[in-house]
Amino acid sequence: MARRVLIVDDEPPIRTVLSAYLEADGFDVVQAGTGADALKRVLDVSEPVDLVLLDVGLPDLNGIEVLTMIRAKSEVPVILVTARSEEVDKLVGLSVGADDYITKPFSPREVVARVNTVLRRTQRPAADEGTVDPVLRFSGDLSIDPDRREVLVAGASKELSALDFDLLWALANAPGRVFSRAQLLEKVWGYDFYGDDRVVDVHIRSLRSSLGDDATNPAIVGTVRGVGYKFLPRTEEA
Repeated sequence: MARRVLIVDDEPPIRTVLSAYLEADGFDVVQAGTGADALKRVLDVSEPVDLVLLDVGLPDLNGIEVLTMIRAKSEVPVILVTARSEEVDKLVGLSVGADDYITKPFSPREVVARVNTVLRRTQRPAADEGTVDPVLRFSGDLSIDPDRREVLVAGASKELSALDFDLLWALANAPGRVFSRAQLLEKVWGYDFYGDDRVVDVHIRSLRSSLGDDATNPAIVGTVRGVGYKFLPRTEEA
């Protein structure tokens, strides 16, 4: 069965072009021109959608508001589309549960590539029954449970988006190792990622914010200037 993508944008020409490219790649596409219509379609269990392309600048509800309401009811992957260059929209969107973002103007081919990447990441096959990945425990009372996708800092659960969790997991599996943006794109986004490698910086900021990690004096995710990022806590000895 073809995977269904919901395009939410108040500009019909954009919906038409994206629909053509996505359908050519084998997707079933439905459209919405307002936030209210988008919410109805997302919550329609008779025709479930597999991913939402959500424009931030909608005529009735702000896209961030729509995303917040979606997250209250559904874990469907959402890619935000924004016409603004400021990172605040991206960071706010990621903090309330967006799986990725795309900035206008964009290439329709880039959108299709990002849709495929997000779906591949969020719809991984379940682990074999009986297999359990170990919980990683670190200094500073930090633990990461990959099966529950749960992060605890000093006993408090931290809410992370699917992509931010995968980014943290990639770093935490090699404490102290410095990863370049390109290496993190390969490990987390996939070989065929199509876009600006600065998306890594945006997600690092989102990850730090979710973990309560001070960017000016980080204790969890460190910056190595001119190179990339590394995981700072030490593995807790058994």
